[in-house]
Amino acid sequence: MGTIDPTARVEDGAVIGEGTTIGPYCIIGPNVVIGANCKLIAHVHVTAQTTIGDGCTIYPFVSLGTPPQSLSYKGELTRLEIGAGCTIRESTTMNAGTVAGGGVTRVGDRGYFMNCSHVGHDCLVGNDVIFATSATLGGHCEIGDFVFIGGLSAVHQFTRIGPQVMVGGVCGVRGDIIPFGLANGQYASLEGLNIIGMKRRKFTKERLAKVRAFYQKLFHGPGVFAERLNAVQPMAREDPAIAEILTFIAQGKHRPLCLPASEGNKQ
Repeated sequence: MGTIDPTARVEDGAVIGEGTTIGPYCIIGPNVVIGANCKLIAHVHVTAQTTIGDGCTIYPFVSLGTPPQSLSYKGELTRLEIGAGCTIRESTTMNAGTVAGGGVTRVGDRGYFMNCSHVGHDCLVGNDVIFATSATLGGHCEIGDFVFIGGLSAVHQFTRIGPQVMVGGVCGVRGDIIPFGLANGQYASLEGLNIIGMKRRKFTKERLAKVRAFYQKLFHGPGVFAERLNAVQPMAREDPAIAEILTFIAQGKHRPLCLPASEGNKQ
């Protein structure tokens, strides 16, 4: 059986799952749904149409579903959806969506959000992500599965980060980062592939060699980037990861792409 501390305020209409513990001084709004076997340790504030999946642990001073920090917001009841098995550490904030952005901010399963991290309105965050201390997303960002964002790094609004990306600490991310990319620097630039993450995802030596060869041709070959991008299109048949990177770039259309520092003046 779950428990609700007598100092907590759970408003009528809220749904609390079986085995969930609501700790001291938590405030739960009337449109909130919390899954089974969650633990809200203390001083957690959950509002808007927020749903929290099973088995999440939420630490003190976390604020979930508060209004989007957008001048277009006019007080509409919008949503925040958080998946199962997430750990959300102290003072993390996640805002609800805006009507203009689709009305929902969505966070996947098994995320680990360290203290003071922030998910802005209308963001779509994948599964198994790790946000280090004070990692911050502007509105409308799209973050793939297995992404790591380093401490004190900030991602500009509308930016896309592909699956299995690693972003270093204290980075300002202003351009889309390709799947499997490794980005670093004060204004993030592409430093290579996230080889450690790819090995953890069971990439063989043969696959790694193919993707590395593709990366070198695309980002460090002769000519300007647009010419190289056209030239490597046939390599999509060589490995699913290559096809995924090329699809990601194509879907970005005219969005800025995070490039190696040496490539920045050659586009």
